[in-house]
Amino acid sequence: MMRLLRRFVAVWRMLCLLVHALVGLWTLHLRFRRMSVAQQRMAVQQWARGVLRIMGIGLQVHGLAQAGPVLLVSNHISWLDIVVLLAARHCRFVAKSELKAWPLIGQLTTAAGTLYIERTSSRDALRVVHRMAEHLQAGDVIAVFPEGTTGDGVEVLPFHANLLQAAIAAQAPAQAVGLRFVDAWGQPSFAPCYIGDDTFIGSVWRTLSARGLVVHVAFATPNLSNGRSRRTWAADLRAQVMAVRNVSS
Repeated sequence: MMRLLRRFVAVWRMLCLLVHALVGLWTLHLRFRRMSVAQQRMAVQQWARGVLRIMGIGLQVHGLAQAGPVLLVSNHISWLDIVVLLAARHCRFVAKSELKAWPLIGQLTTAAGTLYIERTSSRDALRVVHRMAEHLQAGDVIAVFPEGTTGDGVEVLPFHANLLQAAIAAQAPAQAVGLRFVDAWGQPSFAPCYIGDDTFIGSVWRTLSARGLVVHVAFATPNLSNGRSRRTWAADLRAQVMAVRNVSS
């Protein structure tokens, strides 16, 4: 009986999520361009919070998010991470170019100001670093996932350092952000994970079927490179991510 009820709840959530996405697209195409920048950012954040609410995911934010310019450096667990960070604070993302073609999600992330990168092209990476530096110099908040892929949420993979060059060039600080999903009992949840043989639909269904999910978003103290090499700074930021994500344990 309980399994049947959970399936019903998951189907209902999926239908509500589809309606929410369509409303987001309607806002994007008919109202978004007429909004001020502040109104656009608020609309994106409210939409992201609506996604979490519909999916039954609580949001707990720890620490203070730095005002721009700042480069947010986060661990990467799920396709939900972009939504989670947008719900915690408005920011631009650097994301793989494939995301742009995803139905619904691609259009909405593009509206949030996402910078897309061809991960297999070193020339495109250089282009994106220049774009990031320009946006940081303009006072923006940009978020990256330097692991380069999603993990299980238990281990944090080594960080790629290339994108940190944008913060060095713009003389902007970086701020480590730790993400952690927990279940109704406060234990780490693997429901939202998107790794290995996981499919997008399978991950979505597990997440919609889960009970009492909470995502913790913890912000560390921002810091400048202060002469550190990209690799050294990346390793230090990884250590900060690992430390700060346990703040709510």
